[in-house]
Amino acid sequence: MQHPPPTRPLTGVALVIGSCLSLPFGAAVAAQLFPVLGPWGVTSLRVAIAALLLLVIVRPRFQHWDRRQWTAAVLFGLSLAAMNGFFYAAIDRIPLGPAVAIEFLGPLVLAAVLTRRLGDAVWVAVAVLGMGLLFVDGIVGAEPLDPLGVVFILIAAAFWAMYIRTSARVGALIPGSGGLAMGLVVAAVLLLPVGVPTAGVVAGDPHLLLLAGITAVLSSVIPYSFELAALRRLPQRVFGVLLSLEPAFATLAGWLVLGQDASGLRMLAIALVVAASVGTTLGIRRARRSRLSAGEDAADGSDGPFTAPIPLPD
Repeated sequence: MQHPPPTRPLTGVALVIGSCLSLPFGAAVAAQLFPVLGPWGVTSLRVAIAALLLLVIVRPRFQHWDRRQWTAAVLFGLSLAAMNGFFYAAIDRIPLGPAVAIEFLGPLVLAAVLTRRLGDAVWVAVAVLGMGLLFVDGIVGAEPLDPLGVVFILIAAAFWAMYIRTSARVGALIPGSGGLAMGLVVAAVLLLPVGVPTAGVVAGDPHLLLLAGITAVLSSVIPYSFELAALRRLPQRVFGVLLSLEPAFATLAGWLVLGQDASGLRMLAIALVVAASVGTTLGIRRARRSRLSAGEDAADGSDGPFTAPIPLPD
């Protein structure tokens, strides 16, 4: 299915920033539910609520989908279930800021693999340095990292890279937000075995249900809708580096909501990842201006600010 090429790549940048703001604050709210529901129970509840909300809002016409569209939606749902479950399992053991920093290795490696311009590679290197400083701070700082939590977040990182690829595929094949809605339904079904026990607990406590609803909106509905729209406007490699803003916002959310302190080393790391994001954004603008001035069609996404169809196997 063909879509007209987007003409406002900076809208994609704004969408990614909105996602980076929403996700960590949703995770901070979710962490308050862990003592009662557990990380996997919270994951299941959050995804199920988000799936129901989007089904009502979007009403996807999935009866007309072909095999490629269904395959893309199912793989997208698998990545959503695993990425979120292992991420919550990790932040139940390690602070939010370092967790997001380590998880960023997934999209960062993807960005490094997909990059074709020297400028992109430089900003990836700056982001890597920032991630390294956050990791060091988590080891030698006042809050040493739990080894099992690190394993969980590394698994989440791998599924985050898969999420970026499958999200781009869904955006290319399925119009609107129908693919996102069905991906969340698939994720909810996969998480059902760990979610059933939590349903009874939440049903009898309106406060828990409210927190779960807030978590679903901040951690699923808003960021995934924004990211799906952003991936229609940005190349995956640029999208991956822009996500380096997320550890900065995660550290802020951990401080404001959970009372987790930020050391000087962590603040330096945040400055580096923000610099990488700003540099990438400016690179998008320069690339777009140069291609437009040359009269070239930037819609192929090979070297400019737009996303081409993703060559994944069916």
